[in-house]
Amino acid sequence: MRSPERVLNSLSEHSKDASYKFERLYRILFNEEMFYVAYQRIYAKEGNMTKGSDGQNIDNMSLKRIEKLIDTLKDKTYQPQPSKRVYIPKKNGKKRPLGVPTFNDKLIQEVVRMVLEAIYEGNFEYTSHGFRPNRSCHTALAHIQKEFSGAKWFVEGDIKGFFDNINHDVLINILLERIADERFIRLIRKFLKAGYIEDWQFHNTYSGTPQGGIISPILANIYLDKLDKYIKE
Repeated sequence: MRSPERVLNSLSEHSKDASYKFERLYRILFNEEMFYVAYQRIYAKEGNMTKGSDGQNIDNMSLKRIEKLIDTLKDKTYQPQPSKRVYIPKKNGKKRPLGVPTFNDKLIQEVVRMVLEAIYEGNFEYTSHGFRPNRSCHTALAHIQKEFSGAKWFVEGDIKGFFDNINHDVLINILLERIADERFIRLIRKFLKAGYIEDWQFHNTYSGTPQGGIISPILANIYLDKLDKYIKE
């Protein structure tokens, strides 16, 4: 069993070749050590004591639970649970919907996120700062201060309801440009289609990535990278 560091470094190396297509990614999800790293990355985060739609939280996480999870991935019986929808206040007084995935789903999503980050992170534009390692509003401001010395005006824009309106088919087609692994793509589609529960009612998700889902930010960046590259051209 290869160490997670070697697995991710190998993906990063191959990602430098724009024509390289990634195969056999799904098998990475059978590597128990990837789940140990995923657990270490997310266990201390706020919200893990909140129960998902399956009534469980981070409590009782064990090696046996991880082994069972991997078994469901191997025999393709794994099915993400719908997230539990809650609302959090925004600065303007409105509320933003947030989906709380089950902890099992969070764990698998974190492994998938690590894989996607290794493949795509090195190819994102330098001007992109959101939801990226070692980048933030502060790095964006520093970039502006350094590069935009002659600018007198700045225009702030926002894509209304962006996360809720990502087209699933467009996103999947973008992923297929670099990923040639049907099982891995099917798993991502399962996350997109998992739906959510609000007031004990199940709702399908026909578009968008789940706000609060661990893979949503990286999927959003993969989607928006097309726009970044178009604007750059």
